[in-house]
Amino acid sequence: MHRADHHPSRRTFLDVTGAMAAAGLIAGCTSDSAHPGRHAPSAAATQSPVPATGRHQAGITLPQPAQPHLLAVVADLGAPGAAGPLLAELGQAVRTLTTGTDRRLLGLPPGDLTVTIGVGPRLVRAAGASLPGATDLPRFSRERIAPRTRGGDLLIQVCASDALLLPVVAAALLDQAGDRVHERWRQSARRGTNVPLGNGLTAPRNPLGFIDGIVGPHTAAEQQRDLWLAGPPAVAGGTLAVVRRMELDLPRFAALSVAEQEAVFGRRRASGVPLSGGTVAASPDLGAKMPDGRYLVPADAHVRRANPAVVGAGLMLRRSYSTDEPAPGLLFISFQNDLRTFTATLTHMDTSDALLRFTTTTASATFLILPGFDRQHPLGSRMFG
Repeated sequence: MHRADHHPSRRTFLDVTGAMAAAGLIAGCTSDSAHPGRHAPSAAATQSPVPATGRHQAGITLPQPAQPHLLAVVADLGAPGAAGPLLAELGQAVRTLTTGTDRRLLGLPPGDLTVTIGVGPRLVRAAGASLPGATDLPRFSRERIAPRTRGGDLLIQVCASDALLLPVVAAALLDQAGDRVHERWRQSARRGTNVPLGNGLTAPRNPLGFIDGIVGPHTAAEQQRDLWLAGPPAVAGGTLAVVRRMELDLPRFAALSVAEQEAVFGRRRASGVPLSGGTVAASPDLGAKMPDGRYLVPADAHVRRANPAVVGAGLMLRRSYSTDEPAPGLLFISFQNDLRTFTATLTHMDTSDALLRFTTTTASATFLILPGFDRQHPLGSRMFG
C-alpha cells in the first residue's frame, strides 16, 4: 500500500514498471530444448480482448466470468474542476492500454485487461447535487476505518487474468494523471476458482470456503432493472459501486464445525445449496422449519438477513476477492443502480447477521461508475463537459 502523502510521478512509473518488466523477463524464461532462451507466453497472451468502449464500461458484466486478478486504486483530485480533462485523458489511455498500443505496457500483451473508472460523491455533487452517486455512504458497525481509507474522488479498477499487468497499468494511469491526483490507498486481490451454478453461470468461493455471488442480476432484464442507471442522460449506462475492504477472523471461523459454518451462511459449504434444499441457484425457502419448529435457514443466517425480498431492495452484482495484505480478508465490490440497495441490505444485516461477527471493515467508499465512452464521446464528457 502506498503512503497517503505519495504523489505519483514519471519516476514512479519508470521505477515500478521497470522492476515489473525485469520480473516478467525472469519469470517468463523456460527451458525449451527446441528454442533455448525463449520466453513462455504470459497468461494474457491466450485471453480474448475485451472492448474498452461501448454503452457500459468493461469490467462490470464483461468479461464473463470475471478475471481472477484485481487492483483497486482510490485517489483524490486536487481540484474538482480538473475532472473533465483528466477523465478524457484517462479514457484515451484505457483504450491504448487495452489494445496493446501503449508503450507503457512494455510489450506485455493486454489479453483480457479491463479498466473501470468511477468518481466519488464530491465530484458527482460538483456536476449536479441531484445526480445518482452524490451521496456518501453512512457509517455502520464493525468498522475500523482510518480517514484516508474512507471515501475518495476517483476509483481505478484494473482487472486481468495476468496479475503482472495490474501494477504496470495502474502506474501508467497514475503517471497520466500526474500531480492532479493524490493516491489514498490501493488493494490487490484475487478470486477463487469458479464453480458452475447452472445455466452457464459460475461463481467463486470466498476465503471462508463458501460459494460467493450466487444471487445477483444475471439476466439482461434483471441488469436493466437493478444494475444500470437509466438516467438522467449524464449518467445513463453507468452504475453505482460500493467498495469495502474487510479483515476476516479466519481462525475463529475455522474453529466452527461444518454444520455451524453452514448455519452462519444458510447454505451447504460444499455445494452452495440453501439449507432449505433445492438447487444452488434456488431461492431459499425461508419459511421451511424442522420438526421441532426451528427454521431450516436460521434466523440470523446470512442468506436470510441479506435476502433482497426480506430487505425490500433490489439485486446487487457482488464481487468478492481474497486479500493477503494488509491482513487476510476480503475486498467486497457491489454494483447497483440505487445506493439504497446496499445501505438497506447492510443496515438489515447489521442487527443480527451471524456472518458479520467474523468481519471488520477497514476501508469503504462509493463511486458513480461512469457510462461507457468512445472516440466521439470521451470518458466523463456527459457529466463534466
